[in-house]
Amino acid sequence: MRKPVLSPRNDLVFKLLFGDAKDTSILTAFLKSTLDLPAEDYQEVMIVDPHLKGEAPDDKQGILDVKVKTPTGKLIDIEIQIVEHPQMRERVVFYLARMVTEQIGRGEDYREIKRSINILITDYVQIPENQDYHNCYRLYDHKTGSEFTDLLEVNTLELPKLPKEEDGTALWDWLEFLKANQEEELMRIAEKDPELKKAVSRLVALSEDEQTRLLAESREKLQRDISAREHAAEEKGREEGREEGREETQLVIARKALSEGLSVEMVMMITGLSQSEIMRLQMEGRNRH
Repeated sequence: MRKPVLSPRNDLVFKLLFGDAKDTSILTAFLKSTLDLPAEDYQEVMIVDPHLKGEAPDDKQGILDVKVKTPTGKLIDIEIQIVEHPQMRERVVFYLARMVTEQIGRGEDYREIKRSINILITDYVQIPENQDYHNCYRLYDHKTGSEFTDLLEVNTLELPKLPKEEDGTALWDWLEFLKANQEEELMRIAEKDPELKKAVSRLVALSEDEQTRLLAESREKLQRDISAREHAAEEKGREEGREEGREETQLVIARKALSEGLSVEMVMMITGLSQSEIMRLQMEGRNRH
């Protein structure tokens, strides 16, 4: 008897579907549906980190993003989130900033910096300000609309906002695939496009693999546990004062950013903390070592 099909929204399953370094055709088709890039960037995309880190599902290295490099050097990070996390926008900015700073070493030319793009897929509403299921953010002047640079870009894809009626875009088809829960839905989606058909076939094959099922189920349990702990901590934070909780969160982010080698100026931009506060944290870190 065939086992139920795994959810493509499970981050481990998503990584196995789109992060196959040997066959990037599914990934390329998805990227084409999402991003507005020159044709040359899709000719031969490369998975930067194709490995699943660690054997245990709760391995802290097991962040299952799909990291991609295009032929022109653009860097793309794709992640899927099922459970809403606090400070998700700050988290995205932190990792996007690191994608930039990791490109050059001390004394190297800033002209070597290539465009860094984040694609955040959520199974919850991340952008309540509008009803668009795809939002694209860059650095703009809010008064004139003039663009400062396209070196930083965030794309949000929100599954709950996907309209029931298709809108004629390939992106709608791919997000419908990610939303699917039943094999019947997947079979119907598979008829729309050869790469979607390949994605469905790969998903069915993964669902039949016992080890993949066990790891995927463990990941889901881990995410539920983490969500429950975060919710409890958030409730406690409300009782002790919202402002204190927000300040402590920013301090944690600042310490992490400094440990990753980000500059004081970059940490100030990410956290909103003052220069003196960040330099104090920097000094504390040096004293501990």
